[in-house]
Amino acid sequence: MSGPVLVTGGAGFIGSNLADALAAEGREVVVFDALARPGVERNLAWLKQRHPGKISSVVGDIRDEQALAEVAAEAEAVFHMAAQVAVTTSLVDPLDDFSVNLRGTLNLLEALRRSGRRTPIVFASTNKVYGDLADIELEVVDEAYRPKDGAIRMAGVSEARPLDFHTPYGCSKGAADQYVLDYARSFGLPSCVLRMSCIYGPRQMGTEDQGWVAHFLIRALEGAPISIYGDGRQVRDILDVGDAVAAYLAAWRRIESVSGRAFNLGGGPANAVSLRQLIAYIEELIGRNVELTFSDWRAGDQRYYVSDARAARRALDLPEPTAWRPGVARLAEWLKAERGQPAKPRAEAVG
Repeated sequence: MSGPVLVTGGAGFIGSNLADALAAEGREVVVFDALARPGVERNLAWLKQRHPGKISSVVGDIRDEQALAEVAAEAEAVFHMAAQVAVTTSLVDPLDDFSVNLRGTLNLLEALRRSGRRTPIVFASTNKVYGDLADIELEVVDEAYRPKDGAIRMAGVSEARPLDFHTPYGCSKGAADQYVLDYARSFGLPSCVLRMSCIYGPRQMGTEDQGWVAHFLIRALEGAPISIYGDGRQVRDILDVGDAVAAYLAAWRRIESVSGRAFNLGGGPANAVSLRQLIAYIEELIGRNVELTFSDWRAGDQRYYVSDARAARRALDLPEPTAWRPGVARLAEWLKAERGQPAKPRAEAVG
């Protein structure tokens, strides 16, 4: 099969990095994006300038069945990144969250099924499918929550963990996750699901609701206070976007062997960091303290989530992920450059 590679949500953070990697390989890429998130039009302009003739775009909504069917009909492969991405937004408007994340995904799956072409699809899912993980007993060590269970502490949360959807966002993404897997079972559509932890890196338009690593850096660089929900000791395993892109490409290349499977994708225990620990490192990078404000925990927030990504590394032949400190330092330099601020020498930035 030949044709362009379709990236829904391809003007977003991960989608634009993925489209960039595909175009760099010489592939034609169709970016299908509603351009609803502020700033993503800059990502699309960057892609087109960087890869003239390789990147085409359709401004469209995945709830538009006809528009989606048209771009999906000739695709060689599909990376489905388009989504409503914030838990907070889903709590304000659950119906909109449902229509984008679940109905939109089903629209895409049906378009691929009806084409009769067995077009591979790789879907961007989330660690939120595992719920709030409140049953994991925790202790506080060095400003971070840590599981008392040694096995979880050493390896993280595996795909064997029961699904437990919390919040409308968790429900819509979790249900979409299951539909993608079932279309492999029921209809033979080659599909793979990557349940992502926190991804960070260049082209991330971080906000208080989503993309917190970039958001913290942006606020710190602006000299603005950072709002913390909870006590700041919650832990995530953060993953450089280059490593995430490599996993998506590997899933496509190995789709026949991994079809119908879901994998956790994150930085793993070596890249587990609490909000307080990240902010302390940001203070090192910028050379000044950051003001913090604290508010109540948000619905469904996990005190601790670290991916057990060993299955993905084995099945997709992935290297060890980028260490979080140099990765975050590179993001800080990119954000400075985007804002016209002078960059520090790399050795000083890394610390």
